Amino acid sequence: MLLKSYADDFAYAQRLVASFHQHNRDSIHLTIVVPEADLALFAQMSGANVDLLGESLFAEHLVAEPVHGLRPGYINQEIIKLAFWELGTAENYFCVDSEAVFIRDFRTADFMADDTTPYSVLVEDNELRVEPAYYHQYWVRREQEIRRIQELVELDDPVLRTCHGHQVFSSRVLQSLKSDFLAPRQWDYKDALAQSPYEFSWYNMWLQKSQLIDIHQREPLVKVFHNEGQHLEYILRGITLEDIARGYLAVVINSSFSRELGVLSLKSNKPAALAPYLSYGETTEVVLAKLRDTFRRRIQRKP
Repeated sequence: MLLKSYADDFAYAQRLVASFHQHNRDSIHLTIVVPEADLALFAQMSGANVDLLGESLFAEHLVAEPVHGLRPGYINQEIIKLAFWELGTAENYFCVDSEAVFIRDFRTADFMADDTTPYSVLVEDNELRVEPAYYHQYWVRREQEIRRIQELVELDDPVLRTCHGHQVFSSRVLQSLKSDFLAPRQWDYKDALAQSPYEFSWYNMWLQKSQLIDIHQREPLVKVFHNEGQHLEYILRGITLEDIARGYLAVVINSSFSRELGVLSLKSNKPAALAPYLSYGETTEVVLAKLRDTFRRRIQRKP
């Protein structure tokens, strides 16, 4: 596994690594890559089945200026995911986010179709396409950007299959992406991301185009709450971690909407889970509304 992190995500990474150790049944290895300035902070996480590396190992590929309107730190974490194979330490590696928490035991067989071929997470995400807020805020531009990758790699397919993250990368596919697609254009990873900043879609489109490995398609291994509404829906429906674990290895509450609420607990009961989303005024209104509703129903039941 590969985790690219940094100081601002330290608390998330701590939680992830704890869950990694708790549920890792096949001694799968985790490599954490952080900026050199953060090595001392993350040093406590290094140990059994966990290595810590500085991102300077990838210095030849990294950028110091924004790319495609995105800050260097964001682009560099994408580059490191695409370039990690170059270290020669893993034939296949699963990219995991700092916000992820493993919620059930996992084994190599969860990620690999056989001894050499990884599963490929390839989905259409139609449940996000039909969500109005997500569609207008993210979907339209994201689809345009990913179609651009399809066009560049000459993948003629009306169906858009990719993933947001948490893919098992094949080093063989990534090596081909570099030598057979980037090199003839005299591009580095940053040049591809300047065209479209979706590292997982670059991998997925080249995988589908090249067919270098057998594609054993799977749905996402990680449940991601992309926005507040999706998380609130699960809370209100009373879906627990035990329920989520029947379908997923891990869960992510995207910090792009939840960071200001702190590192949210995933084990909270319904009131505790709702609390971070409610102001004191809203909490008071909920209590009053509950009291009014209870009073109304009692009045209606009187003969």
